[in-house]
Amino acid sequence: MARRQSFLIPERRQFLKESAGLGAAVMLAGCKDQDKSVTANIRTALQNWNDGAQAALFDGNRLAETYSEKDITDPFPFNAFYKVTEIPDVPETGYALQLGGLIDNKESWTLERLRKLPQVSQITRHVCVEGWSAIGKWGGVRFSEFLALVGADTTAKYIGFTCADKYYTSIDMATALHPQTILALTFRDEVLPAKYGFPMKLRMPTKLGFKNPKHIMSVFVTNDYPGGYWEDQGYNWFSGL
Repeated sequence: MARRQSFLIPERRQFLKESAGLGAAVMLAGCKDQDKSVTANIRTALQNWNDGAQAALFDGNRLAETYSEKDITDPFPFNAFYKVTEIPDVPETGYALQLGGLIDNKESWTLERLRKLPQVSQITRHVCVEGWSAIGKWGGVRFSEFLALVGADTTAKYIGFTCADKYYTSIDMATALHPQTILALTFRDEVLPAKYGFPMKLRMPTKLGFKNPKHIMSVFVTNDYPGGYWEDQGYNWFSGL
């Protein structure tokens, strides 16, 4: 399989790094009161600036690099904010993906129904904010096609996700519509294992790993900022690669 050009070229990455540093220096230089509230305001302002800068640089037509079967990391690591013994048990029987917000057809979707839709696959790199990465093979429904099918308002700003493990996150619409963003139902051509997100995860090779929610229970479209589990604790919201 031919490799695609890396999503974020070095020049863009360096621009973000230098610009973030410049923004911090300017704000700190104009700050006389170093109390906690001021520090929090500075941090929020910088996060908002970084999100805006990354969003402005995002190219919905640029593909993340793809790999061959021989490049797959085996075993692919498990990673979550809990131990592997605490992975949620989501029975397939009775499961249905719930839809909400700015979506015309909010009818729920069973896994059987989702598996009947056109399927795509990708071998891409998962990049963790902790500093490691791994290559995996994911298969499922192209998210942009699913959003079109259910009549989602793709002019809205955000798409949010809630999960069976109490995780939640949200993404920008441009990333949701990216051709490599998929509702992943399989891993290495088998039903998605629980440790990788059964019944489904959102696979986005253009985002850091923590932005890829697992054990998805609901999807909603909104213009109101939904936040996220880690984002509400100070992580960068856009978190693009």
